[in-house]
Amino acid sequence: MTDTPFPQFTSDADPGPSFLGLLRRVAPHDVIGAGGSGAGSNPETIHGTTVVALRFADGVVMTGDRRATSGYQIAQRRIEKVYPADARSGIAIAGAAGPAIEMVRLFQVQLEHYEKIEGGPLSLEGKANQLSQIVRANLGAAMQGFIVIPLFAGYDERRGRGRVFSFDVTGGKYEEIDFQANGSGGVHARNWVKASWREDLTRDEAIDLALRAIFAAADEDTATGGADLARGIFPSLAVIEASGYRDLEDGEIAPRAQRLIPGREEGSGL
Repeated sequence: MTDTPFPQFTSDADPGPSFLGLLRRVAPHDVIGAGGSGAGSNPETIHGTTVVALRFADGVVMTGDRRATSGYQIAQRRIEKVYPADARSGIAIAGAAGPAIEMVRLFQVQLEHYEKIEGGPLSLEGKANQLSQIVRANLGAAMQGFIVIPLFAGYDERRGRGRVFSFDVTGGKYEEIDFQANGSGGVHARNWVKASWREDLTRDEAIDLALRAIFAAADEDTATGGADLARGIFPSLAVIEASGYRDLEDGEIAPRAQRLIPGREEGSGL
């Protein structure tokens, strides 16, 4: 077995710390969106739906429902839509599930690659810029219907607070002052958060508000899944603070869901 040699570049062709640039040089066929074909109306395409990110006093909460649909059918009941990007940031995905998960993996590798090449991590703003380029690289596939529009959020050590970024299909990046929601149920989730969000939310209040937003979206949007108490399926939820990124386990979310769903149906609460 022979060892594969590392690629060599001239100074004017060196991709530097960009893993996406490296892929374009050595394996252009593996770049996200490079080989996509077909139309997004294809009923076999699996789509993820509602995701939410909102700031609170000490960081950011990110959540997403667990349902993926294919046409009018439920394709997956336990899909993950919230992922760590690195130690203090996360990414939530809505859109065509296959390209979305590929985008997450590429973004995670890009951040790790940059840190190894440069000897230190990117700023939170720099990470958002990198994700913007990856979304832009998917434009060809998006024009065929395989749209992926992520949310990115994290704790900015330089500013000492959480930040939330949204994107459009062309890779445009926009910082949200307070919160954002994407996906088919995004408008319902966003309206729910808008009615109750405030700057001084505590961690627990932010978690409850994020869950309520997902449940509100599930009430109005058939593609969004709420809490499935019979199967023990609950929204994915992560908290990002100065101490880092942490996923909440189902055991932590279940009692909140059981408390929040009846409260919402009775018209009480946030």
